[in-house]
Amino acid sequence: MDAVKAGGCSSCAHMEKCYGTESCQLKKNKMKFVEVHLELTLALISGSIIIMAWLLQRYEYPALSVALFLSAYVIGGYFKAKEGIEDALSNKTLNVELLMIFAAIGSAFIGYWVEGAILIFIFSLSGALETYTMNKSHREISSLMDLRPETATVLVNGNERKVGVNHLVIGNFVLIKPGERIPADGKIVKGTSMIDEAALSGEALPLLKTVNDEVFTGTVNKNGLITIEVTKKSEETLFQKIIELVQQAKDEKTPSQLFIEKFEGPYVKIVLLIVGLMLFLPHYFLGWSWSETWYRAMVMLVVASPCALVASIMPATLSAISNGARKGILFKGGVHLENLAALKAIAFDKTGTLTKGKPSVTDLFIRPGLDKEVFLQSVYMIEKQSTHPLAEAVVHYVKDHYVKNSGTHSALSVDSMHEIPGCGVEAEINDIPWKVGKRSFIGDSLADSFYGNEANRLQEEGKTLVYVADDKGVAGLFAVQDTLRETTREAVKSFKDQGLYTIMLTGDQAATAAAVKEMTQIDTVVAGCLPEGKVMEIKKLKEKYHTIAMVGDGINDAPALAAANIGVAMGGGTDAAIETSDIVLMKNDLSKIAEAVRLSKRMNRIIKQNIVFSIAVIALLIISNFLGHVSLPLGVIGHEGSTILVILNGLRLLRG
Repeated sequence: MDAVKAGGCSSCAHMEKCYGTESCQLKKNKMKFVEVHLELTLALISGSIIIMAWLLQRYEYPALSVALFLSAYVIGGYFKAKEGIEDALSNKTLNVELLMIFAAIGSAFIGYWVEGAILIFIFSLSGALETYTMNKSHREISSLMDLRPETATVLVNGNERKVGVNHLVIGNFVLIKPGERIPADGKIVKGTSMIDEAALSGEALPLLKTVNDEVFTGTVNKNGLITIEVTKKSEETLFQKIIELVQQAKDEKTPSQLFIEKFEGPYVKIVLLIVGLMLFLPHYFLGWSWSETWYRAMVMLVVASPCALVASIMPATLSAISNGARKGILFKGGVHLENLAALKAIAFDKTGTLTKGKPSVTDLFIRPGLDKEVFLQSVYMIEKQSTHPLAEAVVHYVKDHYVKNSGTHSALSVDSMHEIPGCGVEAEINDIPWKVGKRSFIGDSLADSFYGNEANRLQEEGKTLVYVADDKGVAGLFAVQDTLRETTREAVKSFKDQGLYTIMLTGDQAATAAAVKEMTQIDTVVAGCLPEGKVMEIKKLKEKYHTIAMVGDGINDAPALAAANIGVAMGGGTDAAIETSDIVLMKNDLSKIAEAVRLSKRMNRIIKQNIVFSIAVIALLIISNFLGHVSLPLGVIGHEGSTILVILNGLRLLRG
């Protein structure tokens, strides 16, 4: 607990106490805020000084006007000059920032103080706008950081003790009061409450959580006093994984961006070489005066700079990533977002991806004449004592359809119960014997005589049958199935509307796979598919369709996710699936993939618009300069104006 101390720490001395990196993050965010606004403020101050210097120049105060112009150069160009020099020293290459500095100095050198100052002003203004764009696209990280509390109330020998969340360890018991955010992933060991998980899962309504239910960092305890046991270290929580994914996406560059960065250095050298030749060759070969020669060289230095081209990609990419993160689509890098536009086929795991991953009761048949109330209560009393997944499905069904409204009769009690692994449960309720289990456990002949046609139909649909028998024979029949997610049908339809080939890869039996195919209208299914089989199918798809995506949630899906061009994991899936994937759907909503494809195509379209526009402007200005139709002020406005326009065009991706 060394970090928990009075008086703050060196990195966050403004705070009374330091509780770890989140505390220090507050000061870091404030520094970024000041830096962004300082850059814009200095640009505006530079503009104001330029106006004053221009007025003094007109009223013939040359010395004072030059002094003001120099101060405008320094104030407006500080950030860009610093950025250009640091980048040149670290990468040992020339860049756009240095090109602009040379152009401004060259303009002043030949007496065009106003033009050089305006160049610095607009360049610094566009730089401030680009910085604003970058920081706006990163706000999801800051907003996520705000969701995690800095401290937690740990129970030690019954006493409450405040500690930093980074110092929580597995096994700690944490007290969470109504209205507080949950500081760690864990399970409830005491209490019941409604938990708001909207920030992580997108679920609009709070969920009722009780003892042994899982809770997650950053979610809100709405109304009850609960105690949780910490089950994961702070760096392993779902919350931390989200932050890492967004941060990773911010730092990773697309192929287009990498190409532009490689292109920038050689291009700047070529421009400087051409400008160097223009400083004297036109005077001798074209008959220009020295004044005209130097002037046109400076105009060339301005208009040939690839500022707009450099700004064509990164603001648009970060804006698109930000848009996706806001909607629960986390991209691990711009490269994956860019590749989505070329998607031709998409493969799905079944359990936990197309389906909810938990069996649910879909059909119920009861023996004619049997009291439904007594039947449901009896089954509930038996199955709630079992931990089998099918028993849990039956219990949830009875609770949802009957017990919540009517409760159970106190007269009913389980006198004895015996669970037979792989078969079912035997029990006695008020001296009446009951059996709940598979067909053979009840007796094949008895099962055949109870809704035989309906039972066959249910089995053909891939459903599992749970029979219930009493002392008079078969009393009822539950059909249980892992049901589709609410968005699955709509999502598959949207994929097909986009021209994507769909395929389901599942380890389930053929009958179950065929039933899901019928319900979802997926193009193809492959049943009985083990992890290595899924990888083989993915390789076949890649040979045929070139760019394919795999969507899964389990450990067994991880190899296929890695083998696909684009791996997509469900946010509620396993750590292995999330870590292997390229995209994570935090809301477990498959329709978000189609939305991501549309976002990718829109981003690529905007980037192409920016590139074509910026190249066209540069070419037009260069040609016009050689023809003598572009003045230095017009060249500055055309060059910097195009840079601002491509940045604003990229910002459109933040909307919609």
